[in-house]
Amino acid sequence: MKYMPWMIAGIMAIFIVILIIKIYIMRKSAEEIMQSFKDRLSDETNTLIDISSGDRYMRRLANEINIQLKKLRALRHRYKHGDEKLKNAITNISHDLRTPLTAISGYTELLEKEESTEAAKRYIGIIKNRTEIMKKLTEELFVCMLPVSGENEIKKEAVVINCILEDCIAAFYTDFCKHNIEPVIHMPEIKVVRHMDSDALSRIFSNLINNAIKYSDGDLEIDLYESGEIVFSNAAHRLNELYVSKLFDRFYTVETGSRGTGLGLYIVKTLVENMNGKISAKYEAGRLNISVMLPEGNMY
Repeated sequence: MKYMPWMIAGIMAIFIVILIIKIYIMRKSAEEIMQSFKDRLSDETNTLIDISSGDRYMRRLANEINIQLKKLRALRHRYKHGDEKLKNAITNISHDLRTPLTAISGYTELLEKEESTEAAKRYIGIIKNRTEIMKKLTEELFVCMLPVSGENEIKKEAVVINCILEDCIAAFYTDFCKHNIEPVIHMPEIKVVRHMDSDALSRIFSNLINNAIKYSDGDLEIDLYESGEIVFSNAAHRLNELYVSKLFDRFYTVETGSRGTGLGLYIVKTLVENMNGKISAKYEAGRLNISVMLPEGNMY
């Protein structure tokens, strides 16, 4: 009888040791499940979660998670497939619309050369204006599909930013003359080179120049620095700090209905960020300043 307390204590000690071992095994299994789950979410793999423990409850948990993983992968596959179909559909629609819109623009220009009444000239002007808006919308929707799809289709190549910027500025010569803008351009003598998509960079510069022309009071200053920063600055009395804070929002336009689609600067921001660059806008003393930073060694 006198050994009974010691026996009870021994049994309890054994029980506690077994419990500690059990807790350790379950904890290890939980960590294995957690790490495996993170790996399966981040990697495109069909491998399921497996654990070293033989505990039936932990294996049941792992099995249930595997079932949910299979459902998640199926949903992800359906999403990607559906997203690709949507992208292809919008691309095809954009191409289908571009051809008749180009024809309408051509015939409208021919009509302008014909003798007509003042009312007819006014109607032709309205048709031309609306056609240009539709052309711009189809183009922007087509380009917008790249960042929205989430697929990395941007190619990488050595690009001389100076040359791309010069070409884009030259392409807007007619627009500068039409709006009586004589751009002031400052570029370094050395070549500023980055590894990025030249087409995307051209799109960025073109959209920014087009935006500057749209809201400029008659001036435009473009500065390219050796650091990879490009600053577009122009006087813009129609803007204010609230407008400027929303310039990069999707479908946002300062003047609703006739000035654009609201996608131009949204696409600029998305393309810049896709290339690990930074873009910002500020409004000071009546001037709009948009800065694009493309740091060396940080592209992709």
